[in-house]
Amino acid sequence: MIEIKELGIRYGSKGVLDGVTHTFAKNYTLLGSNGSGKSSLAKALCDLIEYEGEVLVQGRNIKEYGRKELAKQIAYVPTRLDIFEADITLFEFVLFGRYAYKESFVGFDVEDEEIVREKLRFLGLEHLKDHKMGELSSGETNLALIASALVSEAGVIIFDEPTANLDPKNGKKIADVIKNLQQKHQILLITHDIELAHFIGFDVLFIKERKLFEFSSEEFFHDSTLSSLYGAEFHDLRVFYA
Repeated sequence: MIEIKELGIRYGSKGVLDGVTHTFAKNYTLLGSNGSGKSSLAKALCDLIEYEGEVLVQGRNIKEYGRKELAKQIAYVPTRLDIFEADITLFEFVLFGRYAYKESFVGFDVEDEEIVREKLRFLGLEHLKDHKMGELSSGETNLALIASALVSEAGVIIFDEPTANLDPKNGKKIADVIKNLQQKHQILLITHDIELAHFIGFDVLFIKERKLFEFSSEEFFHDSTLSSLYGAEFHDLRVFYA
């Protein structure tokens, strides 16, 4: 479980969150207009950016965790893979997701490798295990990022715009994966895709004017609520992912 207390995030003179307090005790989808601070909040929860206030994981300040210890609690799946070694294989890339369990100056063991194979099978990537990362499509790369998060065996997984820039086929595949993971992990899904959010069906956290507002799924996906929050008319939301 994650808690934030009086959380503030700013970039220079611009504040994106201001004194936000909330307990993340269940699965949520995080929505908001472009630039509202969705990704910034996700990164603060993983201690990846500077912030004011406190982030608590299992009742303990996140600043007290070592990097490996924290990786066993929270896994962050970024929107895309910007920096990587193109010549390493998919298997090697995902295996590095087990780094939190690896002893210094000792290689990965048989158990680590079996966990990687299991997650690759779950995601339908086993046939690509020897392919170079630079050879993978955008959809395959996104699934590789999810595999890397899964092998960490973290209780909480944060997805940051996981279907951005994907074609409909791959977007639907990622959506199905996220929906299936909620049985074993606590999920925080950051997206701007309202249709994806509706398909996933989690309760919604909405960032507006530097504050965080919570809605049940039923309450949020109502034309009047959507119109009020986004300042645009909504009529009979079409659901692509169903």
